[in-house]
Amino acid sequence: MGPLNGFTVIELAGIGPAPMGGMMLADMGAEVIRIERAGAPDPKAMKDVSFRGKKSVVLNLKDPAGVEVLLRMVENADVLIDPYRPGVCEKLGVGPEVCLERNPRLVFARMTGWGQEGPLANAAGHDINYISITGALYATGRAGEKPVPPLNLVGDMGGGGMLLVNGILAALLETASSGKGQVIDAAMVDGAAQLMWMFHSFQALGVWDGSKRGANMLDGAAHFYDTYECADGEYISVGSIEPQFYALLMELAKLPEAFKAQHDQAQWPALTEQLADIFKQKTQAEWCQIMEGTDVCFAPVLSFIDAPKHPANVARNTYMELDGVTQPSPAPRFSRTPSEVKHGARSLGEDTDGVLKAMGFGEQELAQLRGSGSIH
Repeated sequence: MGPLNGFTVIELAGIGPAPMGGMMLADMGAEVIRIERAGAPDPKAMKDVSFRGKKSVVLNLKDPAGVEVLLRMVENADVLIDPYRPGVCEKLGVGPEVCLERNPRLVFARMTGWGQEGPLANAAGHDINYISITGALYATGRAGEKPVPPLNLVGDMGGGGMLLVNGILAALLETASSGKGQVIDAAMVDGAAQLMWMFHSFQALGVWDGSKRGANMLDGAAHFYDTYECADGEYISVGSIEPQFYALLMELAKLPEAFKAQHDQAQWPALTEQLADIFKQKTQAEWCQIMEGTDVCFAPVLSFIDAPKHPANVARNTYMELDGVTQPSPAPRFSRTPSEVKHGARSLGEDTDGVLKAMGFGEQELAQLRGSGSIH
């Protein structure tokens, strides 16, 4: 019984950020109905974590009768998630104008890379492209080396899925008072730009050089904010920015007097080299014994395979296992209406009849729709 219990979300099948957004809404208690096409890969076989908690309905949206089924579903929904390029829903006959005419309270949430309008709106793209034109990719990597893609976390997930959920929740709050729905234009390029807010501030203050990579405090240039190899080949991370935390780093790592020049950027390369030699004298486990849990701002660098085994993650149940797949547990956490994963992935079309019956479709009507191939 999460905080979104009672809300119905229709998610048109897509990949990446839109399914992530639907997953988070389902974790928070919404009934999320994923609209699939006949012949799509079976969700149970895909091992796709984002399918959890969702119902699977198969419609033929190239058939007018299938489109009409979706529009009738829209009449009973609070949100529709559109993961397609601009104009695709309009071509299918389920664009915002049509859907809002059927349900004036509907939140029509559109998730794209470049946005609904602009010179790139209809171009193909991926996370790496969206973060390229926002400065995020340029800033990521070592000095003198090429930019390093930070997985697809910044554009797809942080700038996409998280932004989508944020917009949907805000729109639902507004609808509760106004009684009116609206269209959300959630673009990954916009989300990636939002994530870069701090560096625009730093640049304006003159404490960051945005023209350089690997030359600033948070991009790996500072010896006190970096990763270091240990004696066993594993790595640790240090983020001792504040003076009291840096003083503790000096104490626990037994650093010489030269390290007192924390913010002398001219000395950063030499201090980084010395600190690398020091950290390489002990194993990751030994450094954890010395520093983990202190105010050094320290952590071992773990693979996502090993992360679920870390004691802090175990204690907080940060991860869970479902359908044989280790995956992150629902977040954030609510004190009174906790989120939960209601079930794992459903088989393709497993919920078609059940969902449509709950929305007023009769047995004879469903039989006709199945016979014509409009539903599966």
